[in-house]
Amino acid sequence: MHIDLSDKRVIVTGASRGIGLAIASAFAREGARVAICARNCEAIARAGEVLGDLGAEVIARAVDVTDTTAVDGFVAEITTTWGGVDVLVNNAGQGKGGNLDTLTPEDILEHANILQMGHFRFTKAVVPHMRRQRWGRIIEINALAGTIPTPEGIPSVINRASCVALSKSLGMNLAKDNILVNSLNMGWIDTGQWDRHFAEVGPGVSREEFDEMVLKVVPVGRFGKPEDVAGMALFLASDYAGFISAASIDIAGGMQGQIAYYPTLKKDFSDMVKARAETQ
Repeated sequence: MHIDLSDKRVIVTGASRGIGLAIASAFAREGARVAICARNCEAIARAGEVLGDLGAEVIARAVDVTDTTAVDGFVAEITTTWGGVDVLVNNAGQGKGGNLDTLTPEDILEHANILQMGHFRFTKAVVPHMRRQRWGRIIEINALAGTIPTPEGIPSVINRASCVALSKSLGMNLAKDNILVNSLNMGWIDTGQWDRHFAEVGPGVSREEFDEMVLKVVPVGRFGKPEDVAGMALFLASDYAGFISAASIDIAGGMQGQIAYYPTLKKDFSDMVKARAETQ
């Protein structure tokens, strides 16, 4: 199977690092023209250089996805320069923890403005251009917690669930215009955050012990890589996926309901660490 994306005009949001940069790089290697954005000017400029080194034609801009005017301006620049847009990868977003005792309504609304409204803003901006050409692919980068609720992390749970629902609704509504919309739901994809989580555990625990605890809930037995996500994004943007819309696809190594047990595992692990320290 050869996926030919030559000259496709692609937008990837939140593309300065991690999953977003991996997806943008994969499109660049396949010959696409790639427009990327993120909030940090220096970081997105560096990412643009990476894509340029891969031989891609690149537009890299600092854009705040909570700013409708900025989003519309970015899409207008792309469509003016390249004559349209073919693929949107809505990757920008962030996780947010918390529970009923620690969160305010404003915390959840702030997260929603970045995540679900950020996805909505970009989709609303690109769809008129895709309708005119009667061809488009929109790929939503979401999280498994949006399809299988967890007992912690309320903002991520409800706002990711909203993004998955939005993807399914649009995947049905826009299919008549040959605009296909699908959601990719991330499990434990290692973009460096697990190094931070390990550091938070404190001394007395090896990285091997920590990884073993985390990966108990992942049937494949390893962390995912950004490239695992990028491959599926390329497929969904290709003609091979021309009959797939409103799908919700988990990139999670077989993890399903096990995700709900992770907070308990983490607490048990922390208790073990404390008990070990007290006996030393």
